[in-house]
Amino acid sequence: MSRTLLPKLVNLALVIVFPVAWFAPLIRTGLLDPVTLPGWLGGKTVFALEEITVISGIQALWASDVFLAIAVTFFALMAPMLKCLGLALVQFGLLSPRAKPAIAVLGKLAMADIFILSLFVVIAKGIGIGTVEIAWGLYLFTGAVVASLLLSLFGGTPSEPA
Repeated sequence: MSRTLLPKLVNLALVIVFPVAWFAPLIRTGLLDPVTLPGWLGGKTVFALEEITVISGIQALWASDVFLAIAVTFFALMAPMLKCLGLALVQFGLLSPRAKPAIAVLGKLAMADIFILSLFVVIAKGIGIGTVEIAWGLYLFTGAVVASLLLSLFGGTPSEPA
């Protein structure tokens, strides 16, 4: 596999990974720790943790704060996808390499939501009220954003003619 083919394939894989990460559980939250009742009481779990995904978070924001929902939609959904698609266009020679600075800005904007979510987890754990567990989707989403950022820095895009 050539050196220029691998970054192209990774970037195209991110176009698939990002939507998966949007629906994957990022964190599990609850006011109280989950408790499983004994079998003679039904064996059900009470105070179960609620899974939060990027999409469920945006849906909740639409009900309470439309401006913030628009901002999060841009930072979490549109910026990473536009960055991957823009980089793919540059990598396949369909867009001028002069567009790379704009694509890099999109990558930095996509990192903003990782910072905000991490800040929420730290604050929630620091207060000590309720339970916050990090789920596998947070690692997937963070890894996709970081991989996308690294691709824009070292992505093997064709260089401009001299």
